[in-house]
Amino acid sequence: MSSPNSVTVSQVSDVTTVEITTQGPQGPSFASSGKSLNDSNVVDGSIVRFNSSSDTFIADSTVTVTNIVDGGNF
Repeated sequence: MSSPNSVTVSQVSDVTTVEITTQGPQGPSFASSGKSLNDSNVVDGSIVRFNSSSDTFIADSTVTVTNIVDGGNF
């Protein structure tokens, strides 16, 4: 019986290449403050902003480079 982190390959004549990978440690969080980023509705030109009521950075279609000012276009 193999452990969850082992692989046994038994063949008589064929050459087989087996690559084994495991998930590494997670990197640092999005922000040093531990805040999260909601980018589920991100679009081209989205501008990231902070929403204090949800304690989250948001990037969506509500604020983009084309609608940041009345009639503005960047």
